[in-house]
Amino acid sequence: MVFFSIPNEKTISINVNPNSTTISAFSQLIHQRTHLPQSLIRYSLSLRNPNLRDDYDVTLSDLGFGSSSTVYLHIPLLGGGARFDLLDSNPPANYVAGLGRGATGFTTRSDIGSARIAPGKSINEAEEEENQNQNQNHHTFDEFEGNDAGLFADSVYDEEDKEADAIWEAIDKRMDSRRKDVKEAKIKDEIENYRASNPKICEQFSDLKRKLDNVSAEEWDSIPETANYSRQKKKKRFESFVPVPDSVILDKSLDLTAVGEGRGTLLSLKLDECSHSFSGKASVDPKGYLTELKTLEAEVPDVFHVNRSRVLLKSVTMSNPKNPNGWIAAARLEERAGNLKVARVRIQRGCEECPKEEDVWIEACRLAKPEEKKAVIARGVKQIPNSVKLWLEASALEDDARKSLVLRRGLENVPDSVRLWKTFVDMVNEEDAVVLLHRAVECCPLDVELWLALARLETYENTKKLLNKARVTLPRERGIWITAAKVEEANGNTDKVGTVIEKGLKDLQSEGVVINRERWIEEAEACERTGAVATCKAIIENVIGFNVEEQDRKRTWVADAEECEKRSSIETARAIYAHALTVFLSKKSIWIQAADLERSHGSRESLDAVLRKAVLYLPQVEALWLMGAKEKWLAGDVSAARVILEEANAAIPNSEEIWLAAFKLEFENKELERARMILGKARERGGTGRVWMKSAVFERELGNVEEERRLLEEGVKRFPKFFKLWLMLGQLEERLNHLVQAKRVYSSGLNHCPQCIPLCLSLADLVEKKLNGLNKARVILTNARKRCPKEDELWLAAIRIELRHGNKKEAERLMSKALQELPKSGILLAADIEMAPQCPLPKMKIKDALKKNCVKEGYVTASVAKIFWRERKVDKARKYFERTVKLNPDNGDFWALYYKFEVQHGSEERQKEVLNRCVVSEPKHGEKWQAVSKALENSHQSVEVILKKVAIALNREGHILT
Repeated sequence: MVFFSIPNEKTISINVNPNSTTISAFSQLIHQRTHLPQSLIRYSLSLRNPNLRDDYDVTLSDLGFGSSSTVYLHIPLLGGGARFDLLDSNPPANYVAGLGRGATGFTTRSDIGSARIAPGKSINEAEEEENQNQNQNHHTFDEFEGNDAGLFADSVYDEEDKEADAIWEAIDKRMDSRRKDVKEAKIKDEIENYRASNPKICEQFSDLKRKLDNVSAEEWDSIPETANYSRQKKKKRFESFVPVPDSVILDKSLDLTAVGEGRGTLLSLKLDECSHSFSGKASVDPKGYLTELKTLEAEVPDVFHVNRSRVLLKSVTMSNPKNPNGWIAAARLEERAGNLKVARVRIQRGCEECPKEEDVWIEACRLAKPEEKKAVIARGVKQIPNSVKLWLEASALEDDARKSLVLRRGLENVPDSVRLWKTFVDMVNEEDAVVLLHRAVECCPLDVELWLALARLETYENTKKLLNKARVTLPRERGIWITAAKVEEANGNTDKVGTVIEKGLKDLQSEGVVINRERWIEEAEACERTGAVATCKAIIENVIGFNVEEQDRKRTWVADAEECEKRSSIETARAIYAHALTVFLSKKSIWIQAADLERSHGSRESLDAVLRKAVLYLPQVEALWLMGAKEKWLAGDVSAARVILEEANAAIPNSEEIWLAAFKLEFENKELERARMILGKARERGGTGRVWMKSAVFERELGNVEEERRLLEEGVKRFPKFFKLWLMLGQLEERLNHLVQAKRVYSSGLNHCPQCIPLCLSLADLVEKKLNGLNKARVILTNARKRCPKEDELWLAAIRIELRHGNKKEAERLMSKALQELPKSGILLAADIEMAPQCPLPKMKIKDALKKNCVKEGYVTASVAKIFWRERKVDKARKYFERTVKLNPDNGDFWALYYKFEVQHGSEERQKEVLNRCVVSEPKHGEKWQAVSKALENSHQSVEVILKKVAIALNREGHILT
């Protein structure tokens, strides 16, 4: 036995024979006992014989170890005697041996190498290596240091070098700043001398460009259009013609038609072969295809999973037979595999192992034969007599005559089951239901639905007593108070409804119930749906102000009313607006929203009452007077509309909106002299340019061209910044075919209104289409884009011009530039989609356009809808048309497209629906819509007529681009 001691002051004994145990075996034993690495173990006794220090084959006795000897271990990592291998490690940087004791370094021949040629190399190889070194030195030549840069290539860049470089850099900056002015002046002179000797083309004609300011408009128009000579310089494309062989011409029996048909037959045969090679089937039965898929779908889990699942479930039922889920899963697995008998055996075994689990009995009843179901459920009821599920299942198996008997037996065993009571009550008549509910509320006093059901069946006096009793039993239930209010309303006591709701809220708060405002609003909507309007209003009046800050009341109440209107709870929304108007009498927006609610969902009388009350509190608001007059006019009561407008004029004298509304009323009712007189008074009393515009429109529709011209010319003098007068005057000249005069009017209008887009478009359209000035139209649009670079209509007009003249490449270039300038323009994105080749579909452009949160998104969705329309994808096209009209209901072009689509692919009901929705929306904008609706022959046409005319005028394939 040998003892050994380790540095943690522990001594461990090991039973070995020193005469036969080697050092290596002893080290392994120490490693097993201490888990120390063998390479780090040193023995103190090994110093007795240094020659055997590293020989692990000698025995312990050779080192002087005997029985009962103690060996001390020295571990270098734990502080033992360790020897550093200094000679095997790399010296530190800049180390010089002996420098500390005053020695100096020197270089010997062995450091720099021998001057002789290395052995094994020829003279040519040595010379070639020397040349390579010289070339390398030549490549590393530095302009400042020369080839001496290699001397410092291996040196270390330290802090001193960094500081020196910073000092020299500061010196260089200082010297450059002293010579900066002289240097810049010298560079400037050089640049001026170079530009003077090499002028640009634009600089050579700068003096001539300055003289262009003096050119008049007539001189500009006299400049002839430049012709396009680019086609003359193009080489004609080589065209090759292959003549028909003479043999074919001479052979009169050859039928070329039969040759073509033969090629088609051959192609069809090859395609049939390709289709037959797929999955080895020669044909596909379209009727049995889905059935075959179902069978394949059912076979896949049988092959791969049923056997494995059967083994797993068997282990589950064997290891834990009291778990009902294992038996149910095993039975359903066998049922799915088609082994119904085995499934019944499995579930029967589950009933035996888990007789107190109702789910097992219900599953056994489901899997049992029809004639055995009652027996199975009867055994389950005997095992679990208080199971509600089993009693309900048993009643479902019986006929109507015996169901009540089963439910009675169930209630005898489970008298506190609310489910059983409700099921039983639903089966009997009203008289028996009253008796049953009296017993039910005794057995289940905490169920509020039973109390409320009994209250609905009792008389008025008994209901009050019953609800008082229910309130004592359930003091925290709000439904009892709401039912009490409904009872009072149903019996004609509407004055008590508010008192009941108010008292109920106080009692609930005293019981610690938190009044949830949203929940009570939902209860008010439920009351409205049941016809209890007074209860609904009482709830809103008492609850609408709960937990709402004073500064948030208006916003919150309006939002609540809008949400109720969306959910078709009109009475609730009306009650909210009524309460809000008692608090905010002077808020115009609430009055207008309340009037809109009555106009959409109320009667004319209710709308007139709201507007009368509104103008009583807000007599200075024009919109309220105009709404009232319009409703009277739509109702056919023109005299009442005149009275309202007279009252409005008295309340708001010299109001332009009221003057124009009175003019429209007289004009639409063919009272032309009264309309002209109203407009004359409006102009005399300082009307704006809008009055002059309406006067000109009036004369235009009457055919008084000279009076229209006089009004427009006088109007542009009075209101030169009102662009519509310039536009109408130019259109008048165009109608009279005075094209030069029209161009002059448009140009004058642009001088006064340089930012007006309609004037620019009208001028460019006139010059291009009627004056044959393509280049001038380009110049007009280019200058307009310089003034207004963010207007997508100008970019689109320029693109259309190029497309109309067949310059597709130029149109694509302009489109690319336009999308760079306006990447989120819906009009440009839609035009880009329609310009793209339609075969294949521009899917990436469509996806990118739809992902962008672009302005005027309706144009993009309309283009996508038209693409699906062209591809006969009716459902997708209808979806995008619906999205389009929801995004922009004021654009008549979209409604016309949608209507034309439904005429072609939809039913009459859909066509009428689109037509009615368009009439309700009353669109005012749209390129084609405005052109048709503002035509003289359509001035008094209805929305329905204009919609049909626009649908005819629209070009389905490209109305946005052409």
